[in-house]
Amino acid sequence: MKKVIIGISGGVDSAVAAYLLKKDGYDVEGLFMRNWDSSLNNDINGNPTLNNDICTQEQDYNDALKVCDKLGIKLHRIDFVKEYWDYVFTYFLDELKKGRTPNPDIMCNKYIKFDMFKKEADKLGADFIATGHYARNNNGKLLRAIDNNKDQTYFLSQVTKKQLENVLFPIGNYLKPEIRKIAHEQDLIVADKKDSTGICFIGERNFKKFLTNYLPNQPGDILDIDTNEKIGQHTGLMYYTIGQRRGLNIGGNNKRLYVVGKDLDKNILYVSLGDDTKYLQTTEAIIEDINFISDKRPTKCTAKFRYRQEDIDVELEYLDDGNILVKYDNIKSVTPGQACVFYLEEECLGGGIIKEVRKNGKKLWYL
Repeated sequence: MKKVIIGISGGVDSAVAAYLLKKDGYDVEGLFMRNWDSSLNNDINGNPTLNNDICTQEQDYNDALKVCDKLGIKLHRIDFVKEYWDYVFTYFLDELKKGRTPNPDIMCNKYIKFDMFKKEADKLGADFIATGHYARNNNGKLLRAIDNNKDQTYFLSQVTKKQLENVLFPIGNYLKPEIRKIAHEQDLIVADKKDSTGICFIGERNFKKFLTNYLPNQPGDILDIDTNEKIGQHTGLMYYTIGQRRGLNIGGNNKRLYVVGKDLDKNILYVSLGDDTKYLQTTEAIIEDINFISDKRPTKCTAKFRYRQEDIDVELEYLDDGNILVKYDNIKSVTPGQACVFYLEEECLGGGIIKEVRKNGKKLWYL
């Protein structure tokens, strides 16, 4: 009997994934990862400061224990707090300092869930590891999940082909309602548990309040990019992303104001009026930190520049420095720091990080 170590998060997806593996005849054990110390934060000087926000991590662990008890499988617990800080959270802060918009969940998959986790599973004698991701692994090819609305291959784009060896995605062939239905049928305590959203280490906490523990606020001017007129004050460039429309706190009809650029040296946030503003439209992007899961190197494919975006037709030019120039028709809000993920129909080829965006070959001064 082949042994599978599955990541149990305390949510419905990993719970049903564990059930399906056991149903298929595997010897299944669970592994709960503790990636964040929710009881303490450090301030910008590295000093610990009490965090009074509600900690859901212990509740998740308790739910994971109940699920494993119900399924009759053993649950292990591992602490990756230091590794998460070193490889994911430090990256997150460094990207914010550069004025970019990082995606820490992608790095968590790369460094924690498919690296540190896999090494721990090997110690436990695993033949396979499994997770509750909505994706499919077909002989080393990373394929989209059957449920297009829940597909998570975007977040797996920095995982290597080697890391995907002996990895199972039990729920990749199911729709989310089917997963809920199975959880109810098996009387799993997490059957109706709300899906987690947002950045994992922030959870339900206020984003700005959380970040002030690590990065100092540096308020500055908000300028209309067309008139150079000051129309407000921002609370810190790190809190804003390109294409953002809400939360600008500018009087009047601010529903049509969009963040279009940042000047880090002068600490200026640029905004533009109008849903069709030209400042959000770009035609090219330089992609760095390339990771190809597939052996295919197409010159034409589709791409996503953010999660849940519709597939965009793109042309790829492979540059001598290892980066890729991606060309496309006018697309809004392509944002430095986010992932660009490549697809050929159902197959996720891999991806990289958006370094720079251009319009008709010209680098934009405000980005």
